[in-house]
Amino acid sequence: MTTRRRAREVVLQVLYEEDVNPMRELAVADAFVSKRMLHNKPLVAFAQQLLRGVRTHRDAIDEILTKHAANWSVKRMTTIDRNILRMSTFEMMHGGVPGRVSINEAIEIAKRYGNRNSGQFVNGILDRVLREHEANQAAEKEVVSG
Repeated sequence: MTTRRRAREVVLQVLYEEDVNPMRELAVADAFVSKRMLHNKPLVAFAQQLLRGVRTHRDAIDEILTKHAANWSVKRMTTIDRNILRMSTFEMMHGGVPGRVSINEAIEIAKRYGNRNSGQFVNGILDRVLREHEANQAAEKEVVSG
């Protein structure tokens, strides 16, 4: 059965390859996503939205991650951890996925694909990202209603 978690895993594979091989054609990646999602239209759409979103907002996401990753630059992170963090940050900021859901998914994927410390590393950074995001949203609501 194909799930959203599987879609995130496939997007992680594409982002990993793009980090290692930035010259890869985007159309090849899109075809790979569709094939791996067994052409399930809602999951393909979810995966492609996530992939495009991370690509589009990568620089801004990397700035956020650098801010919240104490003593770590994004470039120093493992490729797996870096891209899991990018996906989850995009989901929280722009993807309409509840923060805790996105963090839990990221932790599970990090445990599966990262090293033994990846789950904790990802959790720590994403928790700080979510707290700041929620505080910013609350402040925006206050300005609008006030």
